[in-house]
Amino acid sequence: MPTNTLSDTQCRAARPDAKPRKLFDGGGLYLFITPSGAKSWRLAYRFNLSSKTMTFGLYPEVTLAQARAQRDEAKAILRQGRDPGAEKAKLKEPEVVLTFAKASEDFWDGRQDISESYRANAKNAIQQHLVPQLGQRDVRTLTKQDLLDALNVMDAAGLLDYVRKTRMWVSQVFEHLLEQGKVASNPANQINPRKAFRRRKAQHMAALEQRDIPEFMARLALENPSLLSVIACEMLALTWTRTKELRMMKWDELEWEQALWRVPADNMKRGEYHLVPLSKQALACLAQLRQRSRGSVYVFPHETRLDRPMSENTILFLMYRIGYKGRMTGHGWRSVASTWANERGYNPDAIERQLSHVPHDPVRAAYNRAAYLPQRRELLQDWANWLDSCKPDAGVEQGGQSPALRLA
Repeated sequence: MPTNTLSDTQCRAARPDAKPRKLFDGGGLYLFITPSGAKSWRLAYRFNLSSKTMTFGLYPEVTLAQARAQRDEAKAILRQGRDPGAEKAKLKEPEVVLTFAKASEDFWDGRQDISESYRANAKNAIQQHLVPQLGQRDVRTLTKQDLLDALNVMDAAGLLDYVRKTRMWVSQVFEHLLEQGKVASNPANQINPRKAFRRRKAQHMAALEQRDIPEFMARLALENPSLLSVIACEMLALTWTRTKELRMMKWDELEWEQALWRVPADNMKRGEYHLVPLSKQALACLAQLRQRSRGSVYVFPHETRLDRPMSENTILFLMYRIGYKGRMTGHGWRSVASTWANERGYNPDAIERQLSHVPHDPVRAAYNRAAYLPQRRELLQDWANWLDSCKPDAGVEQGGQSPALRLA
């Protein structure tokens, strides 16, 4: 078989195809071209009746002449009855493993051509959801199934739109690695998001997508704004609390000057008291409710018994009435808010703390009760402003009196 059939002009001009392609120079040497356009020199040979491959480096860093010289050296080793690939491995210095965490961080830090907020969103998503499981893995060893396992955790948590974006962001990292010749394939690109991550009907805590919130707020605005259930629904959205915690809210739990609600441990799912920063909108709701408290210790008292809190299903039945049975629940606001905050790059620890997801470690849990309070205060105010923008009268100034409490 003839050798030295390629020219440097041919190598430079070679374009990628949809599938990997090879340009043969003879004697087993060929230029391997990936769909992304990366080019590397490889040598196919046989040793002890087995087919093997050696890589000589990326083109044009390794020139055509250098690749031919390495081929000839390898052939000489073969004629002596030795494996050139094994010989090269012995001489090779210990590799510095490029981890997934390092590769992702380097890639997004280097993307100065995009906005800082977009870059932060991508970095935070990967850092929070993928790095704990995959961060220390060698990028060359990561498979489609590895990524699927990590992304499925997000999918199961109800972050469907977010998980698709995260897969896309990971795919961009691997495309960059492909072009550098640091990986042989892009496992994220092998995942079909429409097939891998399907929209599921919520069985218990149904929640809307963010795009559905303006319609929800429009329907809510058609209800009598003085109804306690309407105000409670809005407060549930503004505070990220569970329905029980809001129903059991008492006036003596509020610290007005600090704009803070101290939820007692007895009302919390995990038995640990919880601090909730109050946005301007939440304070406006509470101020209006205080004027009509009728002497009850509860902020949301029962309709006929002031010594009892609001009925358990009051907010849920309101959602039924405005057409959201099976589509939204009081608890669903927590899912909507969490997704909204994660997609916008807010501190993941602050988000988890605001959702009262407390670490199992009792020392950390005790510390975390008040942790991230400034970040959480900013987070809830931004969220409240976003909710205002979803309302039919979004043109009014944000942070003032809540539309749900506007006097007739």
